[in-house]
Amino acid sequence: MAHSALTPVFVGLRTGLHVLFVALAGLVIAREILLPSDASATVVVVAIALGSTYSLGAVLPRITRAQRPLRVSWLTALTAEWVLLLWLSPDAAYLVFPLFFLYLHVLGRWWGSAALLVSTIVAICALGLHSGWTVGGVIGPFIGAAVALLIGLGYQALAREAEQRETLVRELIITQRRLAATEHESGVIAERARLAREIHDTLAQGLSSIQMLLHAAERADRGRPGIEHIQLARTTAAANLAEARRFISELAPPQLDDQTLGGALRRLARTQWATQGLDVHVRASDTTTLPMHLQTALLRIAQGAIANVIQHARATTATITMVVDENRLRFTIADDGIGFDTLRSSKSATEKSDSFGLQATSERVQQLGGALTIDSAFGRGTILTVDLRVTEIA
Repeated sequence: MAHSALTPVFVGLRTGLHVLFVALAGLVIAREILLPSDASATVVVVAIALGSTYSLGAVLPRITRAQRPLRVSWLTALTAEWVLLLWLSPDAAYLVFPLFFLYLHVLGRWWGSAALLVSTIVAICALGLHSGWTVGGVIGPFIGAAVALLIGLGYQALAREAEQRETLVRELIITQRRLAATEHESGVIAERARLAREIHDTLAQGLSSIQMLLHAAERADRGRPGIEHIQLARTTAAANLAEARRFISELAPPQLDDQTLGGALRRLARTQWATQGLDVHVRASDTTTLPMHLQTALLRIAQGAIANVIQHARATTATITMVVDENRLRFTIADDGIGFDTLRSSKSATEKSDSFGLQATSERVQQLGGALTIDSAFGRGTILTVDLRVTEIA
């Protein structure tokens, strides 16, 4: 029988139909063998031919991929053999029940229902001609046809529902794969942005410091070799090399190894920022221990902000203040430089590479779930403030 099993329920129904057909055909053959008559040999031959045709229909879809004209031809041949067997033996009338399901399955709802009605009438007439007309001989086939019609239509409804579910599952799988690809792409973009911020706030700023120190060495008097500037440049290069290795090994920032955030900032103020002409005061408690990811982010924010002060603000002093009040943290960087127009800077953030530092700082604060404010004007310096809510403070 031409059918593609969609669920275990369908497999059970199909198997039951096969067993029923074979059992009824076997009953006809057994009856003729036990109670032989003049037509017994013919009945046995036709019954075997009917079973062979039915078996051919079971394997036919695997060969022809269930082409409808061929399936209808097979069903027509099967029906003709059944009518012939019914003419020879009234016991063949019971084979109409499995044929009901074949009509509904192969011919569809409307044509199948019509074929079901015609075959029911044929079975009733055959029983009446062979055994005489009785109430049971008329009502019985009609009841069987009604039951088969209900089961067959329910079977088709289950098949449609299973097919719809399979389609939905395929669509869900495709959507899941697309979503995974989108999330992967978003993760790649986010990681690139993170690396860009890390490189800007560490390696790029360090290389800028090296360049300024070498320029200072070139401007030194001819009588002095400028060895101090060269040594500081070498020290800065070593620090940036350590940062590069840290990126590769994904370790914590070197500035925070065995130090608090306040200690790391004071070391930077003493060894790097002071050598570039900026006096940085750090007001942060060394006893307050913050989560490592938060210390790293604040350190990067301070590095980027002080680098901008050195390069653009023409300031002489800057102050870094960290105040922790219960679960609130305020991180402030103020300088006495020339200041700038914050509106103009925000508009040109995507046009000038120098504005990337403010953009990176803003992204870091957003990732921490905090708020960033910049108060600046020409001639009165700049104050950068980060407000955060902290839940893990030791």
